[in-house]
Amino acid sequence: MKFDIVTIFPAMLEGATREGILGRAIERGLVDLKVVDLRDFTDDRHRTVDDVAYGGGPGMVLKPAPLFRAVDHLRETRGEPSAVILTSPQGKPFCQADAVRLSRLGHVVVLCGRYEGVDERVRDHVATEEISIGDYVLTGGELPALVMLDAVARLQPGAVGDEQSVEWDSFTRGLLDYPHYTRPADFRGFKVPDVLLSGHHEQVRRWRQRQAVERTVARRPELLAAAELNDEERAIVRELLQARQEEIDDAGD
Repeated sequence: MKFDIVTIFPAMLEGATREGILGRAIERGLVDLKVVDLRDFTDDRHRTVDDVAYGGGPGMVLKPAPLFRAVDHLRETRGEPSAVILTSPQGKPFCQADAVRLSRLGHVVVLCGRYEGVDERVRDHVATEEISIGDYVLTGGELPALVMLDAVARLQPGAVGDEQSVEWDSFTRGLLDYPHYTRPADFRGFKVPDVLLSGHHEQVRRWRQRQAVERTVARRPELLAAAELNDEERAIVRELLQARQEEIDDAGD
């Protein structure tokens, strides 16, 4: 797939896109990444991308013309994008379902917001959607763009060596991941659960399944509403919720 990032700080993306699974996915051509310098689409000798806001107020606003031109250039040279995403605190919170959706598109463009924001006409007439990576404020959209790129790239076939590890990731079915252990089996007196050393694959499967459900119920119960649970997992959820209710009832007596 094609993944284009429009930014005024291209160097911020260089190191992160050369390393790890993301770097290998790009090197193998699984992701065709293009980083576009927004300043290349300005029309003054100072390469100005921002200006003061009409009506006053603090901070500067990204001008519409460079962003319009940058996306026009990508359309001409890279083809029509399937999505043009504006990074914004006002956007929809990014989740695994978005990563899956975007990974199936042929061409995604991400516009990195900066300063006080962007001219509203970019939102209205260029961006097809706005995405946020959390309820906090960053200095710009480069880190959110990298987050989305990383989440999307690892879903491309062949990006991750063990495809099964992707299928069992946290959030893939709406559950958090189960605990992981490796050698040694006893480290400073902290031991690996016996079931993982038993060699009994069905017992290991059931243990991992229960651990994933227990973690989700304890840490992120809101995920259960949309989780894709099988019959065993639903039974575990009912058991855990009933036990929790009994504890509440006992505490109230």
